[in-house]
Amino acid sequence: MPEPSDGPSGSEDPTARPDPTAGTRPASPPAQAAPTLHGVLRTKGYLGLLVISALVGVPVSLAAFWFVGLEHQLQHWVWESLPDALGFDRAPWWWPLPALLLAGLLLAPIVTRVPGRGGHIPVDGLGGPPAPPRTVPGVVLAALACLPLGAVLGPEAPLMAMGAGLALLAVRPSRRAARPQMVPVLGAAGSAAAISTIFGSPLVAAVMMIEAAGLGGPQLLLLIMPCLLASGVGALVFTGFGHWTGLSVGALSLPSEPPAGIPDPGDFLWGLPVAVAVTVVCVSGQLLGHRVKAFTVGDPGRAVPPPTTRQTALRTVLCAVAVGGCITAYALLTGRSPEEAALSGQATLGTLAANPAAWSVFALLMLTLCKTAAWGIALGSLRGGPIFPAVLIGAALGVACGPLPGLGVESGLAVGLAAAATSVTRLPVTSTVLAAELLGPDAPDSLPLLLVTAVTSFVVGELLRGQIERRTPTAAARVG
Repeated sequence: MPEPSDGPSGSEDPTARPDPTAGTRPASPPAQAAPTLHGVLRTKGYLGLLVISALVGVPVSLAAFWFVGLEHQLQHWVWESLPDALGFDRAPWWWPLPALLLAGLLLAPIVTRVPGRGGHIPVDGLGGPPAPPRTVPGVVLAALACLPLGAVLGPEAPLMAMGAGLALLAVRPSRRAARPQMVPVLGAAGSAAAISTIFGSPLVAAVMMIEAAGLGGPQLLLLIMPCLLASGVGALVFTGFGHWTGLSVGALSLPSEPPAGIPDPGDFLWGLPVAVAVTVVCVSGQLLGHRVKAFTVGDPGRAVPPPTTRQTALRTVLCAVAVGGCITAYALLTGRSPEEAALSGQATLGTLAANPAAWSVFALLMLTLCKTAAWGIALGSLRGGPIFPAVLIGAALGVACGPLPGLGVESGLAVGLAAAATSVTRLPVTSTVLAAELLGPDAPDSLPLLLVTAVTSFVVGELLRGQIERRTPTAAARVG
């Protein structure tokens, strides 16, 4: 693949940042002016980066497609084909226990011995800097060990790490070392290509990358163009191979949505407290994830030293079994299939949206409680993404609140989707776009409610985290 070459003599590197110490040393030349949009587009190196971003979207999306296809085939075999072969109509209530035990046993050696330790811990978000290419095999193995066997996590974080790592292979290590500013841009483009359709639209992936970067002006242009190109090419490849092979890409989507109307005062009157409740639940799950992370790998911020390699392996297995216990509890309490509380949740989300009347309020509350507990444990110990399960948790709680006078199931679902996505990603614009994409044709009518919900959830979530962060050092000091 072609590589972005340096610009002609005298041109400026659009990704270069001014020296913050310029002007304080007499011998230093004056600081260079910030690049303009026109200057960025005329830079030869940036145009080469756009070419690479478009080309890299093809192999990255192909790899992501086959990864997602394999993960879904394994999931179908574990939770449907194998129980059927053993004479069960559906997975029995105890099924998550051996499945998650196996997941823990498979994951333990990966997180203790494989380079990259299977990827970042999900409670830390969607990942930090682009994953080095040598860590991609461990990320794929860890995800395939966890996700099909019932880990309450999504595929988005492994896909993003895999996409970034594969994208960096398009550029020689010497070139990456010479131009380190190119690494995050190319990594973001690879991540966007890898997740271009699992959120239902390539636009969601591009918006996520842009909002997470928090850039503006020429710096925003540096990121938005490669991400849009890579996600568009990735979506094209995903769609084409999906039709050709008949395999599902497991997109977070609602095949059938309850009809929604224009929000009325009752929707806002009840919607805001529901959004607060969803945010509290999701932030509580993340707090549990941080506690579990301290248990499995240690936490310097809480003065928890890292355990030994053997302890990490054992605690990873114990946490996986605890996730299975939460899923089993849901099946025993409700008499429903444990598969509804296991896995990432996109299948259950579609079922819930298509026929919310088939769920009692008790079943929805138990789904919220048990899945949040399982999600929180998995966030701090297993490997996968945090977004998909949170969206189902928010949807379940929102639909459970639907019978409140003046709210309705449709508005409850919309509020739950937007609030959960915002609270877990801390990206209100991305969450609004994602919720609108999920709601389909009725989204324009629901946009006022989605926007207010996203802002409410973001503010409440940040206030809660601020309170927790202020108390943590005090608690750690008392322990010391």
